[in-house]
Amino acid sequence: MKMTYKTVAKKTRMFSQLVMFSHTLFSLPFAIISMVWAAGGWPSWHMMIWGLIALVGARNGANAFNRLVDQTFDGKNPRTAHRHLPQRLLQSKEVVIFVIVNYAIFIVAAGMLNTLCLVLSPVAIVLVSTYSYAKRFTWLAHLYLGFTIASAPIGAWFAVTGHIAFTPFVIGTVVMLWIAGFDIIYGTQDIEFDRKEGLWSIPSYFGLQNALWIARGLHFIMVLLLLFLYFYRDLGWLYLVGIGIASLLLLLEHNIIKPSNRRLMHLASYNLNQVISMTILFFTVFDYFLLVR
Repeated sequence: MKMTYKTVAKKTRMFSQLVMFSHTLFSLPFAIISMVWAAGGWPSWHMMIWGLIALVGARNGANAFNRLVDQTFDGKNPRTAHRHLPQRLLQSKEVVIFVIVNYAIFIVAAGMLNTLCLVLSPVAIVLVSTYSYAKRFTWLAHLYLGFTIASAPIGAWFAVTGHIAFTPFVIGTVVMLWIAGFDIIYGTQDIEFDRKEGLWSIPSYFGLQNALWIARGLHFIMVLLLLFLYFYRDLGWLYLVGIGIASLLLLLEHNIIKPSNRRLMHLASYNLNQVISMTILFFTVFDYFLLVR
């Protein structure tokens, strides 16, 4: 019994690492902002719980599917050869079952929200799954990744209201540009590998310096859209403070990039962006409840 418990705990930890569960902080804060604005306050517990379950199910399934599709390339790339599937720490059939279960959870959660979410759930699964193949065909794969993650705030709005609106698509565009920008930064580590294997990316196609300028441009437009939301939704000064801090963190992110230093690249691509999303969430929610509502 003790060994069984340890085995389950070990597998759970490996699956969490496989799908990089901590990276939920990229999409979750914007989904919460979208739900709060859509509901005109905190949504019901029913909405919050099932919305969170849907988000986690979709991203876990998509990330695990991506690991399945990319396991051959991951095994060839020295930077990723340590991952669970290349090292056979997890078996492909285990990951297939994990994907199916998580997508099923997503569909059930979508159905618990409303009919629109249920109807769109298969479309969402196709979108988040096809990203795994985008890098084989186009250097726009970074934007496609951002586009799939942007479905979180858009879907969150649909979950609360059951209808389409302008604001969630602006939030979604912010997320798309932000994700694509730091995914480009992360991709600068694999320029030579991508060229050798015939994989498409902005860094491998345009070169290091041009790719970094494209990432800066995407993040600049992201900040402009966040400022647009300030005027469009008549937000308060706390929101502006949050955007100011997030902008400074983005500047820091771009100033510490060094593709040869894996620790700095992880900090620039992941750690700082988790702080950025939480900063925007914190100041936006406090602004809404203290100054706007």
